Amino acid sequence: MLYFINNYCNIMYYSSLAAIRRAFPPSDKKGFHMPRDASTEKPLVELVNVTKIYPPDVVAAEDVSLRIYKGEILFLTGTSGAGKTTLIKLICCLETPTRGLIEVAGRNLSRISSAGVQRMRQKIGVAYQDFRLLDKQTVLQNIAMAMEVTYASPKLIRFRVEELLELLNLSDKRDKLAGELSRGEQQRVALARAAANGPSLLLADEPTGNLDPVATELVINLFRYLNERNGTTIVVATHDESIYADTEYRVMSLSKGQLSAHPSRAPHQIELFEA
Repeated sequence: MLYFINNYCNIMYYSSLAAIRRAFPPSDKKGFHMPRDASTEKPLVELVNVTKIYPPDVVAAEDVSLRIYKGEILFLTGTSGAGKTTLIKLICCLETPTRGLIEVAGRNLSRISSAGVQRMRQKIGVAYQDFRLLDKQTVLQNIAMAMEVTYASPKLIRFRVEELLELLNLSDKRDKLAGELSRGEQQRVALARAAANGPSLLLADEPTGNLDPVATELVINLFRYLNERNGTTIVVATHDESIYADTEYRVMSLSKGQLSAHPSRAPHQIELFEA
């Protein structure tokens, strides 16, 4: 019986992968392309007077304006329910704003086709707060799937997965099922999957929420590695002050959906603007 279940899971895994590949073939000239050589003066992500209201009248983001620059590491702080997750979802098109403008790499997200959104997401890594791993697949398969849909070679996939697992101290978990891991281990696997394609933009929602100080340091080092090696722009939604307290990275504070300067940071670090 167990043999049958494992084979069934593998069939479903590769069937899903094949379906994704058929729906989104290799990018052509009309696809979404994240520029690698954009000037640092031009924001990679721009939100202008963005408001998000969930029915019936829950205001998750209110009149938010923000510029995030290429190669920047930005922290969004605030208590649970402040609107951090909503902003992450808005930036990667998992939610649409009630009003306002959002641009990524100069593209108005409201005007991108469904296929274009999917191609854009291949350039954006997202580490979700609820992980979204496939419990019946191994750690290797979970991370590899993000690369397989982009037609990366098996050799490159294995090298990249092993590199990320080593950076996050998970090498010995490579062949374990994701559902057998601890919450902290699953969180790190989710981060490895988000980083697998060397994304231009990485969005991490509470990436250290289940981690001890040692594992938290591994995650911080991963962010620095991606930023310094690949120039990855990183946005981290967190309530954990320890991961930015001793850094010079920009920090923004969210409260009841409204964005403002973080009280511990000088005004020159804040990049709000008038629309």
